[in-house]
This record gives sequence, structure tokens and C-alpha cells, in this order.
Amino acid sequence: MATSAAMEASVVTSLRTVLQRVQQAAEKSGRRSDQVRVVAVSKTKPVSLIRRVYDDGHRCFGENYVQEIFDKAPQLPDDIEWHFIGHLQSNKAKSLLASVPNLAMVETVDDEKIADRLNRIVGDIGRKPLKVMVQVNTSGEESKFGVEPAACVELAKHVKLACPNLEFSGLMTIGMLDYTSTPENFRTLADCRTEVCKALDITEDQCELSMGMSGDFEQAIEMGSTNVRIGSTIFGAREYPKKETN
Repeated sequence: MATSAAMEASVVTSLRTVLQRVQQAAEKSGRRSDQVRVVAVSKTKPVSLIRRVYDDGHRCFGENYVQEIFDKAPQLPDDIEWHFIGHLQSNKAKSLLASVPNLAMVETVDDEKIADRLNRIVGDIGRKPLKVMVQVNTSGEESKFGVEPAACVELAKHVKLACPNLEFSGLMTIGMLDYTSTPENFRTLADCRTEVCKALDITEDQCELSMGMSGDFEQAIEMGSTNVRIGSTIFGAREYPKKETN
């Protein structure tokens, strides 16, 4: 997919605007902007646009699909911190970890099976411990992956205590069907963090909250998010291949 100079300039302007908005929201929450990580979600976007954002100084990018991160990561600098933020099937975990050595985090661990699989693979390939988050379904929608809020402590304990090759980093939620969340969704995840920190005897600083996307990241930050996943507000609307018609 070709990109024009205008498109490349536009993503840089958009990134800078997002970072300003993040700074303002962080200050409202009593924190510094460097206490909130911005994951630039490059789903469906070409390597040239990711490279332009990288050249402007950004280093953290996220992908929803294994195939996309396979295709893009080898074409880009190896100091990028990739976050996998989509549903990860067990049968694709090995190729993901082996093919993307600079994978920094999997944000979507939603059951013990995938946690055990990642733990085993990390040990087998001998890479450094992999940071993971436990995904929580805060909206109660059947279409969403993630553990029920009542089950997040058990899964977090499993990662922390039974998976030595994984580093428990926090909790993640996606939000409502339209990819915006209500304060209740954010409050639920914050409440989950309180319970997890108590159960694991860790501080809140040791349990990140990944919540907030393009439509609601400022509110999420004001309610304690430390990790926001922003795609279309930086890169523009996603472009999906048109389906062929007979």
C-alpha cells in the first residue's frame, strides 16, 4: 500500500496532538505524561506510516493480528517495543514469540491455558521473561474475550506464581462493543487492581491498567490508566480489504 507525503505528515501531526492530550489528561490525574504509555496501534496500516511515526521518536506499537506483526516487525527497527493486543490462539503463540524477538508484552492473557503455553515457549526459546497482562471482560459482553472480574485474581495469581517465565504486569480491558467505555468499565478494572494487589501483596505501581482507546483515552487516563491503545486517532480510519463479489 503506497502512502503519500501528506499522509505521512498527517500521522506525525496526529501523534503529537495525541501526546499533548495524554499529557493534559495525566496532569488532571495528578501524574506526569511519562507515567502513561501510548501504544500506537497500527492495525491494517502500512510499514511506511509506522516508520514515519517511529522516525518522529515513538517506540511503542501494537498489533491485533499475529499475521500483521509477523509481516511488519522484520521490516522495522528492532528497538520498537511491540505489544500484542488481540486474542492470541495457543497454536500461534510459538511462532509469535519466535518471530518477534522484540515483542515487549502480550496484553491479552485470558485463561490459564494461554498463560501456561506462553510460559513454556519463553522457557524453550530462552528469551527474557515476557511481560503479560490479564484481560478482564468489564462490559459483560459475550463478544468480548477476557475473564470475568471475579476471576481476575485467580488468573493473576496463576501468572505470578506458576509461570516463572512470564512477568505479570497488570490488567487490560477493551470496553464496550463500539470500543468506547463507560466510567463503570474503568472503575471495574480499577477495583480489580485493588483486589489483585491485595492478593499478590504488590503495590498499585506494580499493576498497570491498560484501558482507553481512541474514543475514550482521556477519561481512562483521568481514571488511572497507565497504558492507552490508540489507533485511528493517530493513523486515521482503518482500511480493510474490500470483499470480492460474484
